[in-house]
Amino acid sequence: MKIIKMMTLSLGVVLATQMTQAADSGFTLATVNPEADRTALQNYFKKRFPESEVQDYVNGIYAVDADSRAQWEEIEEFPPYEFAVEEGEELFNTPFANGKGYADCFENGGVGIRQNFPYWSKEEGTVKTLEMEINECREANGEQPLKWGKGEIAKVSAYMAWTSRDQVFDVKIPEGDTAAMAAYLDGKKFFYAKRGQLNLSCANCHVQGTNIRIRADLPSPQLGHVSHFPVFRSKWGDLGTLHRRYSGCHKDSRSKPLKPQTETFRNLEYFQTYMSNGLVVNGPGARK
Repeated sequence: MKIIKMMTLSLGVVLATQMTQAADSGFTLATVNPEADRTALQNYFKKRFPESEVQDYVNGIYAVDADSRAQWEEIEEFPPYEFAVEEGEELFNTPFANGKGYADCFENGGVGIRQNFPYWSKEEGTVKTLEMEINECREANGEQPLKWGKGEIAKVSAYMAWTSRDQVFDVKIPEGDTAAMAAYLDGKKFFYAKRGQLNLSCANCHVQGTNIRIRADLPSPQLGHVSHFPVFRSKWGDLGTLHRRYSGCHKDSRSKPLKPQTETFRNLEYFQTYMSNGLVVNGPGARK
């Protein structure tokens, strides 16, 4: 068994190195190629887990680990996020003090639009996330912003994700917009950069380390990583946003986490979501 595990690990490292080298050629604005990055990532996981369908990566680790999937499918019969979605719907439809509501802030009344986030705002010169715009909607209507990470903002976001299930992610990087490309590149660099006392990058766990146990955890694949957020984690006992998970990951690697919705985390979400273009919205999800 040790030999098999070593062979699996070695194969993963070799293939991940090849994929990373293909992506490394785009580590400057002059040569960055997001589509080449996305294709390389898909090809890596196709070779690493040939029995897994690309579209199934919206299910995270359950796309590649049969034992975990069986347990997860039992949980999904009575999903732990169900009540949070119902609460999110109620919050979404509760008018603000001025009589307006979330539906007034978003196209299509906020229904079925999760796949459009994050996006590059040329007017503001920054990446905009769904949670960011939820709070901007509140502030524009005289309400206090919600705390990032969990609670009401996760519930509202979960409801909006629920209304968008099976919609295809198609994040755009506007052609010829060097600032948008720079944001994508910043997110990509952050994903591959090592940090913290354990000297780990996001890629170490979610590319090379996918489905290789770290203590009691099996790291999920980078492909499809953002598709199922917000997530109800058994470890948390409640619902949390993607940026809450970002912060937790960096604490686990013993690095100082950034605050949710900082520019760097939004750029990371921009990069990761572009990598999942062509997959569908599958949130909210349930994870350990």
